Amino acid sequence: MSGYRPSMQTMQPVGTLLREWRQRRRLTQLDLALDANISARHLSFMETGRAQPSREMLLHLSAELDIPLRERNALLMSAGFAPLFGERRLDDAALKSARDAIDLVLAAQQPFPAFALDRHWNMAASNGALPQLYDGIAPELLKPPINALRLSLHPGGLAPRIANLAEWRAHLLLRLRRQVELTADPKLAELLREACAYPAPPEPAAVPEHAVLVPFRIRTPAGILSFFSTTTVFGSPVDVTLSELAIESFFPADAATAQAVRQLSA
Repeated sequence: MSGYRPSMQTMQPVGTLLREWRQRRRLTQLDLALDANISARHLSFMETGRAQPSREMLLHLSAELDIPLRERNALLMSAGFAPLFGERRLDDAALKSARDAIDLVLAAQQPFPAFALDRHWNMAASNGALPQLYDGIAPELLKPPINALRLSLHPGGLAPRIANLAEWRAHLLLRLRRQVELTADPKLAELLREACAYPAPPEPAAVPEHAVLVPFRIRTPAGILSFFSTTTVFGSPVDVTLSELAIESFFPADAATAQAVRQLSA
């Protein structure tokens, strides 16, 4: 399997992994059995090792549990099967059409910022818009791979210039917590612990769990610029790299921001 890096989860028995994913999704054995149209007894036997799941059964349960592709590979390997989903670098020739699509989306977003982020919030691509945002950033935060979360919340990054830092920080940490819960990725868990240890603003701000738009308001020489962001992901990807990639696009939240950005980019 091209470039696939196995997870540490392959060291665990497949039944243990199934149980952990079911519990992470807050489902009982009966809940999952009903969703997957199998008997709770059979599921119990698979979790305890009394029955060995087939490759098809593992893929079926993975889909019901919404397990990320990387972890589906780990589940298959723990049961003695070959991984199904490849993992290639974004510059691999096999992903050229996907990279072309990413470049097209990023270019179309100019003069407003847009980034392609990998699973760990590292920038895989950028449209280079608004380089003024990086003025005064600590040099170590701009060394590749640039991590978007650190860039936003680290005291040497954008944090001192974010006008609504409490709100934006709460929004990003909520997203990261959800991602940790979804993927069980230890690197993301470590990133969450690191980000939570950064100095917090004195005025705590809670973001509603189902908030549609949370503004990003940044102080610049042109005044406070206000943006909202959207996240785009690939639909039904069959490659681990693409499944973990997200395009973060920033749009002006008001006419003054749109005008200021166009003037700064002229």
